[in-house]
Amino acid sequence: MPMFINAIPAIGAVAGLFLAWEAYVLISGISPTTLPAPSRVVAQTVEHRAALATNTLATIRATVFGFATSLTAAFLFSVLIDFYGPLRRALFPVLIITQTLPLVAIAPLIVLWFGFGLTPKIMLVALVTFFPMLVALVEGYRSTSKDLEDLLVSMNAPRHKIFLMARLPSALPYFFAGLRISITYAVVAAIFAEYAGAVQGLGIYILNAKNNFRPDLVLAAVLVSSTLTLALFGAIVLIQRLSTPWTRLEGDKAK
Repeated sequence: MPMFINAIPAIGAVAGLFLAWEAYVLISGISPTTLPAPSRVVAQTVEHRAALATNTLATIRATVFGFATSLTAAFLFSVLIDFYGPLRRALFPVLIITQTLPLVAIAPLIVLWFGFGLTPKIMLVALVTFFPMLVALVEGYRSTSKDLEDLLVSMNAPRHKIFLMARLPSALPYFFAGLRISITYAVVAAIFAEYAGAVQGLGIYILNAKNNFRPDLVLAAVLVSSTLTLALFGAIVLIQRLSTPWTRLEGDKAK
């Protein structure tokens, strides 16, 4: 119930935006081929739900596999960097360069090199979501209490025990913050990869709808992708609340 109450302002803002949009379309008499009303977008979403569902599943597959690949790589690299400090200075400049690559340029090249299958989509999602999670984990390790580390060292705890008992738990709040940022990019990256070249997916659906001058179907796909992103974001928040209950208790005490 408290979560629902906290969500009321956001729900009200979104509802107000849609009502204003609907009112503008009705009052202005603008053509549906230029700006369809929200009611038309929802109606088209329901009418074309089968095609949207098929393409959404393709996008979900690319998003999940790409994000899982990114998450695994980010964790492994963060552990290496934490155990071997010079790797941070060696790898971070290279990783920062990868974040400066414009998707509009790199996506067609990856599709050209690896084809129209699942592989290029996984690579693009991983490329976009990898860095925020890596930075969050590395900064989280550095936030570990010095007193706690000194206590474990005084008890002759080996390096890997200190990592598991102190540094990794300390990094979890940072990790989930990076995870929430990355998951919002993941769906967009998957759609962009499909837009650059694919057989199925919301990106292809949007491209076909645009070529057929159907902005209502374009916005229907956008509505589905936004809902998917919010669902994934909510799942991350739920996992965080279940896996790090102490952060919620600390937040309640702070209030």
